[in-house]
Amino acid sequence: MEKVEKVTEALKKATIDGDEKKRAKKEKKAAPAADASAGPLEMNPPPSFIQERIDLFDRLYKEQQEEIASRPREDITITMPDGTIKVGKSYETTPAEIAKGISNSLFKRTVVARIDGETLWDLERPLEKSCKLELLDFNDDQGKFVFWHSSAHILGEACERRFGCSLCIGPPVDNGFYYEMALPDGAAVQSTDWAPLESIVSKVVKEKQPFQRLEMSKEDLLKMFAYNKYKQHIIKDKIEDGTKTTVYRNGPLIDLCRGPHVPDTGRIEAFAIMKNSSSYFLGDANNDSLQRIYGVSFPDRKQMAAHKKFLEEAAKRDHRLIGKQQELFYFEECSPGSAMWLPHGMRIHNAIMDYIKEEYWARGYDEVMTPNMFNVSLWEQSGHLAHYKEDMFLLDVDKEQFGLKPMNCPAHAMMFRHRERSHKELPLRLADFGVLHRNEASGALSGLTRVRRFQQDDAHIFCREDQIKEEVADLFDFMRKFYGILGLTFKLKLSTRPEKFLGEIETWDRAESRLKEALDEFAASDKDGGVSWELNPGDGAFYGPKIDIAVLDCLNRPWQCATIQLDFQQPQNFSLEYQTGETVQKGETKAAVEEPAPPAPEAEAEKDKDGKEKKKPLLIKKALSPGCARPVMIHRAMAGSIERFTAILAEHFAGKWPFWMSPRQVIVIPVGMGFLDYAKEVAALLKKEKFYADVDSSGNTLQKKIRNGQLAQYNFVFVVGDDEMRNRKVNIRYRDDTSTQARDVPFDLDEAIQKLRQLKSDRGMYNPFPHVADAKKEEEVKA
Repeated sequence: MEKVEKVTEALKKATIDGDEKKRAKKEKKAAPAADASAGPLEMNPPPSFIQERIDLFDRLYKEQQEEIASRPREDITITMPDGTIKVGKSYETTPAEIAKGISNSLFKRTVVARIDGETLWDLERPLEKSCKLELLDFNDDQGKFVFWHSSAHILGEACERRFGCSLCIGPPVDNGFYYEMALPDGAAVQSTDWAPLESIVSKVVKEKQPFQRLEMSKEDLLKMFAYNKYKQHIIKDKIEDGTKTTVYRNGPLIDLCRGPHVPDTGRIEAFAIMKNSSSYFLGDANNDSLQRIYGVSFPDRKQMAAHKKFLEEAAKRDHRLIGKQQELFYFEECSPGSAMWLPHGMRIHNAIMDYIKEEYWARGYDEVMTPNMFNVSLWEQSGHLAHYKEDMFLLDVDKEQFGLKPMNCPAHAMMFRHRERSHKELPLRLADFGVLHRNEASGALSGLTRVRRFQQDDAHIFCREDQIKEEVADLFDFMRKFYGILGLTFKLKLSTRPEKFLGEIETWDRAESRLKEALDEFAASDKDGGVSWELNPGDGAFYGPKIDIAVLDCLNRPWQCATIQLDFQQPQNFSLEYQTGETVQKGETKAAVEEPAPPAPEAEAEKDKDGKEKKKPLLIKKALSPGCARPVMIHRAMAGSIERFTAILAEHFAGKWPFWMSPRQVIVIPVGMGFLDYAKEVAALLKKEKFYADVDSSGNTLQKKIRNGQLAQYNFVFVVGDDEMRNRKVNIRYRDDTSTQARDVPFDLDEAIQKLRQLKSDRGMYNPFPHVADAKKEEEVKA
């Protein structure tokens, strides 16, 4: 069943609603759709496959319950998080009974159980052996996903009852859930279907339909879903012959699903449809076009109201809207997923890069540049091609296959090995802002947050094993400083060995242990106790464990940005080594750097399973040379994608950029045209100091000019008139401090420039002219 879940993950990011311009054109040409809410609420009679499916389920479910009833009952112990021991019977005692035994309110707010810290378990499913038991509510991330997964099944039931559709998948996602389906005759879901669907959902919730779990063979699954070609494809392709997997039933809906779910549909008290779109089956444009309906749900209506308010605020902060309003970037149809950075956007982009480069200088990094395109043999050598080929842009050059680089690490490994290295050079920190390309699905593209062309503050540290702890500690310090000046907080996760990995388990265990030590020390070093970390089992990179860092913006939304990855595999793949300084014993010689040797004339070239001659590897791996050791490779980024990070900051600041990265820092406004020359002189002095300064020379009223400057998010408005011109002063209004919005508080121009210089140097978010407000207060007191 895990394979089915993996295809679900792949389908999550595959929609065809990313090209907004094309869709808008089509909608404009299309005739207005009929009001879908005018017809019957649901199909009557219902589709025949529903009863056929129920009949098969009832028969098999009865057999399963009889088989479970025949199993021997044994005394088991259930250990609660506080150490309390509960006594139960195997195949009888359920997590629900344990929760009710503690308190009925606990049972009502519990969504799902977690067994032995790993396995999620239905509350009404009997426990099978002694275990540790946790009761998770909606506030737990896993509890929330189970809640939303159950809500997706309710939505699926409503869709079947209304449309008689063929359901595809219905997973939870980060902000709710969706269900994907094919309507009869290729019909499309209309926005007028939303209210009828929500009405059916209300019925389902009131019925408190229990979720029932049934294990089924592949053969029976094919019978049950004979009417649905999409389920047939998933079953045949992802479930091995002779194996079993599970379905869940609620009311008339029965769906292929690993589960678990909430006890019954009555738990979903607040439900709303958010949008609908089209999508391709399996994310392939050559497959059928499907309909996708998105929803969100909560245990109570208060949380739903709070969520809608949050969405309103998030919509105001949408970086795509801010990008358009402030002329930061845009996209062209001829290059989807590749931002066109406008001058004001590049000012922000460069400010982020300049800060990172300053930190690189202070922390001993060396900046390098590597090619944009490599022969695929490079990624075969690194192991990336086997895991990443579908996300690469590949092209044929000189009868060879090349690819635009999606990451820098293999090139940096080659750079390390291009000459002999000494232990005295370590740690070697190579930083690269090179352009990267990843072949993201068209429907997954979303402004700057998901693009195909981007730059990263990418760096790789080559070091000895005994240097790992110190290097990771410095990365934590870098991260805390960087996020701190931007007002961002963060969460840490240690992602461990995935199911498919390179290397030996012992090496992985050693690498994970090193990162755990560094995380524990970092958590202990925080004076306020605000830094902690959690385990994220099985989510490491295929070449090593990693620390994933999610930053939290002002709306407390998590964004994946920084990463710290410990890699023992690439140094082996590329035969990286450094001289340790140990004396080589007599008789030992350093092996020459290997090159692929051509086959002997009489030797037959090695062939693959298709009979084609195998391509020679880029490098032939070799054992360590005497007196040498393998370096450890640390992959790291702070901002991650500069494009994505810019989008995060745009929404975090709501377009009110801090002065040091603001694309519009000062607007100089003359009171009248007679003072325009002085305004231009002030702006010229500011530009000489490398501040972004503009002059409003329009014929608008003074109030209109000031208002326009505020709406354009200039950090400072400098108003100049007769007194300012004669005394070389400026009247300052600071965007982020309403107490400085009063007029007639002039400030010396030279001192104002000096304070702005200091504000930029500090990368501060403070008011550099506090006494302006004080002066205003003094005048009010005197009056």
